[in-house]
Amino acid sequence: MARYTEAVCRLCRREGQKLFLKGDRCYTKCALENRSYAPGQHGQGRSKSSEYGLQLREKQKAKRYYGVLESQFRCYYEMAERRPGKTGENLLSILECRLDNVVYRLGFAMSRAEARQMVSHGHFTVNGRKVNIPSYQVKPGMVITLKESSRGLEKIKANVEANSSRPAPKWLEYDANNMIAKVVAVPARDDIDLPIEERLIVELYSK
Repeated sequence: MARYTEAVCRLCRREGQKLFLKGDRCYTKCALENRSYAPGQHGQGRSKSSEYGLQLREKQKAKRYYGVLESQFRCYYEMAERRPGKTGENLLSILECRLDNVVYRLGFAMSRAEARQMVSHGHFTVNGRKVNIPSYQVKPGMVITLKESSRGLEKIKANVEANSSRPAPKWLEYDANNMIAKVVAVPARDDIDLPIEERLIVELYSK
């Protein structure tokens, strides 16, 4: 399974904003606060981006927020194109419906990378069946549950406590006492709080 294995703080520096890829560290010891320029030898001397450069950066930022690589992101875009409605909004909706993102949104993990690992280790079930595929697409009516055997894990309990004040998205109905969530709707653009200009991604792929 391909994945990015380099220092993720470099990604935040390259995009010029926090992507919250390392959980707690992003709030306490963020590299972007000390070095607010792009990484690399010429990071401090980059010139103003072209139109193509702005579109590319927006695509890269979306990929990095959700932790997907280029080929998978392209597949998601083609899937979004085939659906009725606005392609950009469809794309973000598809990314939001990844199981690892749902686990992160519910507060079980401090970052999407950590959520991806939890799903891969089989800590969650969907409609009563164990699912260990982070990219699994949830749909309205599906029920996501933290396995009984995983509820005593110190890391998960600490994450749930730390994120207790963070509300679940409107498209998820969450029972915190039983650690069960139900997908009640397809996420709308207003439900996605990430600073992504999806129209730039559509313009990039439309060339």
